[in-house]
Amino acid sequence: MIRIIYYIILIYFLLGGVGFYFINRKKEHEIARKSYTKFGVYFIIINILFFSIVINLIAFRYLSILIIGVGFFELFRLFKNSEYRSTGFFLLSFVVYGTLSTGFLLFGTLQKELILFSFIVLSIFDSFSQIIGQLWGRKKLFPKTSPNKTFEGFIGGGLIAIGSAFLLKSLYPESELKSLILTGGVVLFAFAGDLAASFYKRKFNVKDYSKLIPGHGGFLDRFDSLIVAGAWVAFCIYVLKF
Repeated sequence: MIRIIYYIILIYFLLGGVGFYFINRKKEHEIARKSYTKFGVYFIIINILFFSIVINLIAFRYLSILIIGVGFFELFRLFKNSEYRSTGFFLLSFVVYGTLSTGFLLFGTLQKELILFSFIVLSIFDSFSQIIGQLWGRKKLFPKTSPNKTFEGFIGGGLIAIGSAFLLKSLYPESELKSLILTGGVVLFAFAGDLAASFYKRKFNVKDYSKLIPGHGGFLDRFDSLIVAGAWVAFCIYVLKF
């Protein structure tokens, strides 16, 4: 079953690669190169996380701690580089991030199948919301905070992610209502996490958190949606008793 699921992921990435081709075919060489670099690094990250979940959850939990720790560092780094302005905003952000990180750590204690289900749904939404947004996006949702996010990308990526959840039914064999609530929450909270991370950067007038991941704007730029969506899934299981 895991092998079949991985083949499904590869098919999605193949479709994503085709999408990136159409996105970049008329762009300048350097811009297209950066876009392909981002796609390639993202593919490597997805595989690392996928196999850490499938082979040994302990590895995924250690990776989660690494992600959270570097995220704290990046938040503080922007605050420090701003010469410690907006202290109240920084402290509030630190508390919110710490709370969500706790939820993300609890996410890593769930059953392997549920973690994998949530992770794949999130990855599909992340990928296709960006691809659809760049290909057909017209109506910007938050032009000042995150100018690349469009209504078309959000809806298109969300529908593909929710539809894909039914292909992954074997990983989360609960009622359709629970699956819809869980998946819809993953989509919404992943989007909110990405938006919040962008808002934090805008608050301190920077484009990237760091250059630690090639083609990406830092660890938080890559893992913000995973942290928040993971916290949502943990909330569903431990509080809502899904």
